[in-house]
Amino acid sequence: MGSVFELGVVTIDENWATKLIEIGIKEIERFEDILSEFRPDSMTSKINQNAGVVPTKLNTEVFELIKRSIQIAQISNGAFDITVGPLKKLYQFKNADFVFPKSKKITQALNLVGYEKVKLDDSRGEIQLEKPQMSISFAAIGKGYAADQVRKIWRSHQVESGYINASGDLCAFGKNAKGKPWTIGIANPNDRKKNLLHLDLSDRAIATSGDYEQFFNYQGKRYSHSLNPKTGLPLSGIKSVSVISPSAELSDGLATAVYTLGEKAGISFVNSLPQTHAIVINENNEVHFSEDINYEGIR
Repeated sequence: MGSVFELGVVTIDENWATKLIEIGIKEIERFEDILSEFRPDSMTSKINQNAGVVPTKLNTEVFELIKRSIQIAQISNGAFDITVGPLKKLYQFKNADFVFPKSKKITQALNLVGYEKVKLDDSRGEIQLEKPQMSISFAAIGKGYAADQVRKIWRSHQVESGYINASGDLCAFGKNAKGKPWTIGIANPNDRKKNLLHLDLSDRAIATSGDYEQFFNYQGKRYSHSLNPKTGLPLSGIKSVSVISPSAELSDGLATAVYTLGEKAGISFVNSLPQTHAIVINENNEVHFSEDINYEGIR
């Protein structure tokens, strides 16, 4: 998935631990084979190849994941959107002298973006992208889903404690080897080698989005490599947003949504959701928390 995964379990049997890790890796590889947009035989590639032409038959797992992705898009009013791919093709962020695409090109790409253009047929288990050249991607939710699935499999094997860290999308359950809650760090967006905050995490998941790894400065303003699916423009205003919820998949998708919505609207959005919290670091390095977050576990 273009990401580093770290898996850990707590058990006194080293051989069993090794087996569990292997089971987790195989599950991640299975999911990548099914949904990587860079593999020509994956379901994602088939969906994109058939865009605007014919529906694509899906297995139940993929169909339900897409349905949940659309639900997150709906509740966030499109701030999270798995169809943003055509916009990404316009930008060349690696160029030394960044140039914004022409507005006409952005408008054309925006016509190919929008979760409303994804048609799902529940009775047939099929998906149809409305227009040719449309595409979907699970880059903003796939790592979280994979982490949740590994946790689910481990628990089916009666594992009581463990964690899956998918490049910052992390779910943890039970206690660590010392019998205490797992502790994770929220990185300082200005220095990734240092943590700005630490918080306890047990039977919960966290995902972080932001520009701390990929950003550029243009005419004195800092922009992210991530794009707003509504405007087609790079995001700005937030350096880091972390969302804590019961599942890594949900946290993953919501972190992207909050990042797109911006500081005030993003926190207000999270405040409307049950069992969900957010930590936002804006462009001025100010830290803001959503309501009802457990400050006792933050230090």
